Amino acid sequence: MGPGEAHIAQAGPTLGKLFDVVLEPESHPALGAIRVEEDLFAIGRAEAPFASCDAGSIAQLSRRHAKIFIENGEAYAADLGSKNGTTMNGTALREKPVRLRSGDIICFGGKLSFRVRMEPRVGARAVAGRVASVTLTPERSDLGLQPIEIVQFPFLISKADETFAQYSARYPHQVNYVSRRHAHIFVKGGTPFVEDLGSTNGTFVNGERLGDTAVALTEGASLAFGGRHFAYTVGLPRIDDPCPTATVTGSLNRATQEDGADADKTTFITTAHSFLDIFCVDQSQARDDEINHETVPEPSVRVRRRPRSRFSRFISELRVALGGEQGATRGSRRVLVAAVVVVALAVAGGGALYVKGGAERDLKGRVERGDYRGALTVANTYLARHPGNAEASALGTQALLKAYLPNWLDRLKQRDFDGAKSVVEELQTLSASNADARFLVNEIDWIGRLEAFMTRRGSEQADPPIRIYADEDRMSELLRQWESDPGGHQQRLDRIASIVPEFRDAYASAMSHLRKLQSDDSVYLPAIDRLKASVSKALDQGHPEGLRDTIADYADKYPRLAGLDKLQDDLAKYIELNDAMLARNLGALVVAMQKAEFVTPPFQARLRQLEHDGLPSADVVKRYAAVSDAWKSGQATQAINRLQGMLGGTWADGVAAELAHKKAVASQFADLQKSRATAGFDDRVMAFYESLDPVADTWFANAIQPDLDALKPKALARAQEWQTQAQAAWTQYRINGAIGGEQRLETGVSDAFKKQARLLADAQFKAQHAVRLFKQIGSERAAQAEKLLAEITAEADLQRRSLVELRAVIDPAVLDAKLALIGTNTNAQPGVTGEDRRAP
Repeated sequence: MGPGEAHIAQAGPTLGKLFDVVLEPESHPALGAIRVEEDLFAIGRAEAPFASCDAGSIAQLSRRHAKIFIENGEAYAADLGSKNGTTMNGTALREKPVRLRSGDIICFGGKLSFRVRMEPRVGARAVAGRVASVTLTPERSDLGLQPIEIVQFPFLISKADETFAQYSARYPHQVNYVSRRHAHIFVKGGTPFVEDLGSTNGTFVNGERLGDTAVALTEGASLAFGGRHFAYTVGLPRIDDPCPTATVTGSLNRATQEDGADADKTTFITTAHSFLDIFCVDQSQARDDEINHETVPEPSVRVRRRPRSRFSRFISELRVALGGEQGATRGSRRVLVAAVVVVALAVAGGGALYVKGGAERDLKGRVERGDYRGALTVANTYLARHPGNAEASALGTQALLKAYLPNWLDRLKQRDFDGAKSVVEELQTLSASNADARFLVNEIDWIGRLEAFMTRRGSEQADPPIRIYADEDRMSELLRQWESDPGGHQQRLDRIASIVPEFRDAYASAMSHLRKLQSDDSVYLPAIDRLKASVSKALDQGHPEGLRDTIADYADKYPRLAGLDKLQDDLAKYIELNDAMLARNLGALVVAMQKAEFVTPPFQARLRQLEHDGLPSADVVKRYAAVSDAWKSGQATQAINRLQGMLGGTWADGVAAELAHKKAVASQFADLQKSRATAGFDDRVMAFYESLDPVADTWFANAIQPDLDALKPKALARAQEWQTQAQAAWTQYRINGAIGGEQRLETGVSDAFKKQARLLADAQFKAQHAVRLFKQIGSERAAQAEKLLAEITAEADLQRRSLVELRAVIDPAVLDAKLALIGTNTNAQPGVTGEDRRAP
């Protein structure tokens, strides 16, 4: 813990419900599943159930290897400095605990691997005769130590805790024999245990120093920490025992007593410590623990003497000078010189201490008077010269938060997130020389970003939507920052709330938002990752049509997943663009390019890829636009001449196909005008209309509209004939049975496949013509024809996708032949290529 930071156990909101952790073996099935039913579970060679395993299975385990514990509704794993280490999903656990989730793979010693599974805890587990508390009564009555009554577990024995720190003035050396993370008392199965945490000076039960495993406490046992000074007799009142009597004269939390406190008073421990504090090792603090010379050190340990200071050397030399064997006169001179030096040192030292003390007194006085901004200036000036002063850092932090945090809270309430961010930036500048404050400012910044994100998402809703390609990265970033050190974050947030109490509302709101994000993290973020992977795979493999059903399926399964409509829109535009490019259809491609304003990242990336692969240049698009404008205005000769001027270049094949179509349309239109009042004119009008491109050839369609209107009864009959033929082919296809997987997987093209593919392609082609004619003459039968076309098209698209997905196992020539029979796109005409199909 940092200076002045609160214990994690003081955190306000609890983040989850009761549950058990189940470890399912991945490497040694014979071990069976291990259910962690307690809030603390030890992993080690001598711990159950590992102690009963064969030696080969647990050879890599240390005696004190790792811990799994449940804290604030979350499960954690912590490595205890084991020889062969602990990994989580392949990543080594270091000095800090890591949160567990269902599906994680945890491995102990590089050999024993388990998959983590969380199961809700059903009911409470009552343990008959379980302990109500543990009483520690000092063995010596002459030291003034207070009894300790522990009613909440775990309890961390630490010289930094007020339970032992209250004796620092009276027994400084003895208190220092207690480590910062010395030992802890916890309850397992209704029985209290004590475990040493690798303390420097040891924990002793009945005179025996504890090893690597926890030991159960019994009534009347002797329990000592760091030597013989803090030695207690254990008392175990149980739930079914009469309530123990005690005079409560101290605080109901951890009683803080003045020096010389009444030994009859009892220190009550009614707030549990945190497992996160207990198992989070701070090596720099561990090195501060002193060696207790009352205990027997290891033979191999050499005690190093601290080098003498200049003042110590001076005193030594002064002692020699005063006690030397020189004459009286020479000795007197030395005494005089030494006295002058001592007086000078005293004056200089006293002046320095007075100046230093004056700054600290000024800082404290300003804080007490409420002059927080002035105190902050004094603190920062002082810390610039004395960066390691803990008291100045703490006072500076207090002044900073009290001076500026209320303004930040007001901005947050007003939803002025830019203003709140500016306050944080000011706090970061003002805390530049105060490392203690910087940690707390980072927490404030995190809460501000979390609140801004949730408000923009719509946090007033019970279940706000999650926008794909917009929210997931921000959610992951916020969660990743929290989960890097959840205990430390709670600890620092508690400290901020203790300095500025009005901060508690923002803290509680942040914890509520955090629970929502963690819930979404377990369901929606994995779904988004899977959908992104599906989109990427489909685009890479070249069959994007299948994404229509995939995206629709995600929309049904995940109703709060927003942004799928934009994904579908981009998909439709991409398919049109990609198909036109593959078909080298310049006219359709230019139209698709004009609509290709993608808003989702995968399709924006695909557009860049298509540009790299050879989309028409801006010059080609500009020149073709002039051709299109002339053609649509009926200037056929001008359009054809301009196209002929574009025959060179990378798109010469597309220009040639477009030129052939336009020449055929212009020639057919001219012949049609000459054949008026001749036999077969009506059939030629309708055939000409059906050959036209409904988008590009609108001028010619409009030109023959009067002729078509005059032929409305005949056109209606023609459209009905197309629909009847389409229905007949579609019905026969279904009677025969749809093309199945066995036919698609055939190494050749069977007659059965050819028959079904031709029926499907024929039905689709004729249904398309029926829809176009019905729409052109304004018939109400168009809706019925469109419904039939939609059914046929869905089956044809399904068969194309299924075939494309088999390209890894089907000979490419066979695959191409099968696709050609079905038709390569929804405008396919049986037996006709894309270029030929558009000719009259």
